[in-house]
Amino acid sequence: QQATSDIGNFYPVISSYAAQDNNSLSYLAKNWKNEKKWQREAKAKMHELLAFNPEPAPLQSEILQTIKRDGYTQYLVRYNLNALQKTEAFLLIPDNLQKPAPAVIALHDHGGFYFFGKEKHTLTDNMPPVLVEYVQNLYDGQFYADELAKRGFVVLSPDAMYFGSQKLQPETVSPQFTKALLSSSYEDESERIRAYNKFANSHEIPLNKTILASGTTWLGIIAQGDRVAVDFLLSRPEVDKDKIGCIGLSLGGLRSTYLFGLDNRIKAGVVAAFSTTFEHMLKQDTRHTWMMYVPRQHKFLDLPDVASLNATKPLLIMNCKQDKLFNLEGMQAAETKLAIIYAKMKAPEKFKCNYYDVPHSMGLQMQNDAFAWLEHWLK
Repeated sequence: QQATSDIGNFYPVISSYAAQDNNSLSYLAKNWKNEKKWQREAKAKMHELLAFNPEPAPLQSEILQTIKRDGYTQYLVRYNLNALQKTEAFLLIPDNLQKPAPAVIALHDHGGFYFFGKEKHTLTDNMPPVLVEYVQNLYDGQFYADELAKRGFVVLSPDAMYFGSQKLQPETVSPQFTKALLSSSYEDESERIRAYNKFANSHEIPLNKTILASGTTWLGIIAQGDRVAVDFLLSRPEVDKDKIGCIGLSLGGLRSTYLFGLDNRIKAGVVAAFSTTFEHMLKQDTRHTWMMYVPRQHKFLDLPDVASLNATKPLLIMNCKQDKLFNLEGMQAAETKLAIIYAKMKAPEKFKCNYYDVPHSMGLQMQNDAFAWLEHWLK
């Protein structure tokens, strides 16, 4: 019986083409004589493929709100990402710091929930029921950014493009797309948020078409913003500049992969529920957001190859065995590639891959394992 695919009878020709001369800049593609030169060359190619190099701008950061919480202070901050974009973020500063502390960039997920970004893993007051339910389902009701702050980390939780403070503003969109959304009445805030999320989900398609037509990539835009998050932390006197890590679930895991791999200022990384190979995504690809695709990347670097660009910095991968977005074979293939790379670089202890018998999520056990990893390597 012929195997089925999300793209049906076109799968054989697509997969055949993808199998030709791929991952040419992987560390495992050949015997690289100089690891540093390999990393420079591969990173340069990845930046070229991401294709987003906007006009820079000074951070010009400002504090919008200050809230004292149990064991730390939460600041709502805003800063420039480039000459045309700003973002907002939560900055969590632990109490009673006597010296600069290790820091972690907490990268929010996707989940089809665009109305909020950083709020999905950082505590806020007066949360609508739809957000409470979301955090319970994906994080066992715990805000992991705040838990990191209670453990002595400075934490920055920035919004990515299309989420939270950077979300798509319906009133600026052509009326034929927004008439139903803007003309409807809603029983409560949760219903209004669900309607917005549905609208934003459908609008990923025209936005990504436009992004690609302009000559850049959605992931390039997001990754550039995440690198500016490192710039922001380096501007803070509370931060130990040699001890910055990153962590994220789902889209946050993808963001963590690219931030860890492309920015050598990151000293430890955690990727939750976003580890696979392109080969294993080709048959069932429709479940993923438009934000993750970079034209021609597969020719040069697979997803685990991107993470390897910062080897031998410590990297923890956490996979969910019941994850419907990725198959187990793809998770294991990515693990094998990274384990071989770290072993060849004589640092096998700095790579770890855990499996959890849960759906796509980052529950309490996964969070605790991530905290232990970050504490071990950054403190």
